Amino acid sequence: MDVTRKVVTRDHLEGAARAALGDGRRLAGVARLRGGSKKGVYRLTFDDDFTAIVYIWDDAENFWPTTDPGDADGHTADDHTDPFSHASGIDLFQAANRRLDALGIRTPRILLADRSRSHYPADIAVVEDVPGENLEALLRREPQRMEATLAALGVMRRHTGPGFGKVALIDGGGVSRGRSCEQGVLDRALDDLAEAASRDSRIGRVRRRLEEEVRGLAAAVRPRSEYGLIHGELGPDHVLVDRLGQPVLIDIEGLMFFDVEWEHAFLRIRFREHYRWFDSRGLDEQRLAFYTLAMRLSLVAGPLRLLDGDFPDRDAMMGIAEHNLQQALAFLPSGDC
Repeated sequence: MDVTRKVVTRDHLEGAARAALGDGRRLAGVARLRGGSKKGVYRLTFDDDFTAIVYIWDDAENFWPTTDPGDADGHTADDHTDPFSHASGIDLFQAANRRLDALGIRTPRILLADRSRSHYPADIAVVEDVPGENLEALLRREPQRMEATLAALGVMRRHTGPGFGKVALIDGGGVSRGRSCEQGVLDRALDDLAEAASRDSRIGRVRRRLEEEVRGLAAAVRPRSEYGLIHGELGPDHVLVDRLGQPVLIDIEGLMFFDVEWEHAFLRIRFREHYRWFDSRGLDEQRLAFYTLAMRLSLVAGPLRLLDGDFPDRDAMMGIAEHNLQQALAFLPSGDC
């Protein structure tokens, strides 16, 4: 489905800014921030130099292809009973915010959450603009300062839930479909492998061997019924650091109860040498190995799918796909590639 990209201006967001902050400030400018493939993220600048951030959940802000017919059972990419369905929407955002706030984990303070469409023709939230840098920038410059910041995130792992799935679903008394975390990851990994094989001949040539590897790693995983709280995509660009050195989580819609190894597979990939600052004690190494290959396949298929649309930073997305393709192939003996 073709979506016309809307240029969001000061006039479009003036009403939302007034509803969030009152009449004491005048909105002077609006600038779209980089990142965000599922929602629009804009910085609002006011006449007194105060700033805020607005999130917009709108098809016109979503760069992911939206031609999803659903599976044989009618489940679509937006079905929250699937832990891996699209992590986007104001309901997921508010549920995640409430859960993290209850744990004392900082997220940008919500100034306005509005579904009425009276201030803007889509669901929106206006939130605090946290001063400072993100963790990615600080790790490049002063990694030794980050131990305390990253350790503060350990409280999430120690917080468990009654079942696995998105926080909004579990907190609402819902139940995710699927038997277990590992079965859900296996199903997703096989789908990602099939998609990656259809898009890149290098994966296509070794698809059978990669499927054997995926299934073999999955078979070694022992059952478990304890689920930690994970962000779902906790890269260094999704952690801001405030002036006190405390972490502030953003892009929180994917918050869910799940195997903590799924988060750690992503952390190892994204943080690389800085991963040592995370508490990795007690992880199931077999589960982690399986999830790492599954994550690699996801980071091939997902970016290539995103490039079917008009996502602007195409070179970076292609680089992600290429790097993770090579890492997925590295799971096979050299003679099989």
